[in-house]
Amino acid sequence: MKITRLEIGCKNTVKQQQFYKDVLGLEIFNVSANLFEIQLGYSVLNFQEDNNFTPYHIAFHIPDKKEEQALMWLKNRVNVLKYENFEIIDFKGWNAKSLYFYDADKNIMEFISRRNFNGESSKDFSEKSILGISEIGLATDDIQEKYQILNNNANLEIFDGNFEKFCAIGDDEGLLITINSNLKTWFPTGDTAYNSAFKIQFSHIEKEYNFQYTGEKLKFLDALPNNYSA
Repeated sequence: MKITRLEIGCKNTVKQQQFYKDVLGLEIFNVSANLFEIQLGYSVLNFQEDNNFTPYHIAFHIPDKKEEQALMWLKNRVNVLKYENFEIIDFKGWNAKSLYFYDADKNIMEFISRRNFNGESSKDFSEKSILGISEIGLATDDIQEKYQILNNNANLEIFDGNFEKFCAIGDDEGLLITINSNLKTWFPTGDTAYNSAFKIQFSHIEKEYNFQYTGEKLKFLDALPNNYSA
């Protein structure tokens, strides 16, 4: 699944704009009093101010074998979150390596380098190296129910895990990191996994999909072929 657009809540749009523009150097656009967007490769991330905001977990694709350069780049800008004193986490079963940091809203953000998908780059790592949105965390009270909806409506399959605590749904290109918020916290910090609401657009098997997660219910809004025209 290729995530092309993600809409999330925001505690403070001014502080988040400053973080993504001034700290990470990303392009900010469509700015208004209570929302803004950033371009991340082929993906758009939309922030909308929300009085009921709770934090998210979101991952961005970076080029293959650029995690060491990405680490040095990040350490000049933010505090890198460690796991058992490791700054780069090796997910051998996924053939991927990741590093983590907080943004201004204390969302857990991740750079992930996937050997099976991302491809190599000869350029030095910079903010322009971000390829797209790789993952969004979906915390829920019922993983199996959410999987059935995703599978029935968009033919998404289990990438890793099961229905008890953790289930990654999708593929190397894009994943919904679905966890039981009553039984599991967010890796690598142990932060509380809130059932944070979001909207997402993605393509999968030559179709485009939109769905909304309210924090309780998951609802598909439409499903259109890539060559659809009004």
